[in-house]
Amino acid sequence: MTAIPFGSEFTVGIEEELLLVDRASLALAPMTDDVLDAMRVDARAAGHDTYSAQIELRSPPGRSVADAVESLGRLREAASSAGATLLGAGLHPDGRFGNATLVEGPRYELVADQLRGLLRRTPESALHVHVGLPDADTAARAFNAMRLQVPLLIGLAANSPFWFGTDSGLASARYVLSRAYPGRRVPRAVRDIEDLEQLAGETLAAAGLPDGTFLWWDLRLHPQHGTLELREMDAQSSLEHAAAIAALVRALVVEAADGPAAPIVPSEALDWASFRAARDGTGAIIVDGEATRPLVDVARETARRIRPLARDAGDEDVLDGLERVLEQNGAARQRASFAGGGMPGLLRRLVDETARTALPAPRRA
Repeated sequence: MTAIPFGSEFTVGIEEELLLVDRASLALAPMTDDVLDAMRVDARAAGHDTYSAQIELRSPPGRSVADAVESLGRLREAASSAGATLLGAGLHPDGRFGNATLVEGPRYELVADQLRGLLRRTPESALHVHVGLPDADTAARAFNAMRLQVPLLIGLAANSPFWFGTDSGLASARYVLSRAYPGRRVPRAVRDIEDLEQLAGETLAAAGLPDGTFLWWDLRLHPQHGTLELREMDAQSSLEHAAAIAALVRALVVEAADGPAAPIVPSEALDWASFRAARDGTGAIIVDGEATRPLVDVARETARRIRPLARDAGDEDVLDGLERVLEQNGAARQRASFAGGGMPGLLRRLVDETARTALPAPRRA
């Protein structure tokens, strides 16, 4: 797989898709072009995604998660100064069905032709974490290991309990909507990088799509960046929560590089575990090796195990935020806000929290 630019020693980059809303009504506002024109930042740092009421902010690859999140905070501030009111969530809680204006351009026209009405239900927003890989062998090992972590990450990041103005009964309604897109799933384990390349090539040929950036698996090897990209997580209003999840992802990839080969858990089992995580959030029971266990137990044991790796990477302080995610993740906070202030109170809290662009001070003794 010589075309992939390996060589990064576990750098970390974060992409967040944030919704744009009207400052007064907090309804979706299709104004991405205006915001990007006024931001005047490098196109690699901020750009379109699929929807014109959505902006994608991208940190540069860096040595620490704190640095990546600091970059995102500056980009959130720049978007706000350019006239944007940002809302971080997997879905707009009160967006109406079919209110999804698409971005113009060859890539998005191709995607729209592929997905048609599926794409026009409502904008959905994700958090993506990229970890740089030093070589092809590490890429295959990390790919197999991180397949097993997808249900855990979905449950931790769940931040879309409301859809079309009502409670979906799920922690991540975005996850369920996205499952209707072809190819959205946990891919099978691979023998080596050549097997992964063949799997990607056969999938793209069947789909009639041009390159690996159109693979919509829950995790993928990014063909242009040489990174392993974890994709199937709801966007976060809280930068602290985004940072904690990113620190967990990076430490797990580092662990996979030198650890034992990951057990081969079937994609079918991981898909079911992912649904349970999307349904129940941090209250889910998920696959852990050959057993099923409470997500909170898996998360806390995993955090203890990988803490030395996070410390070595400079991510220990941000990893501590994982406990706040377990205490009340995005979905739980959304429901609490709705219970206290209805839909107006929920939308206001999401907007206010997305406007906070600095991480809190470390809380460890």
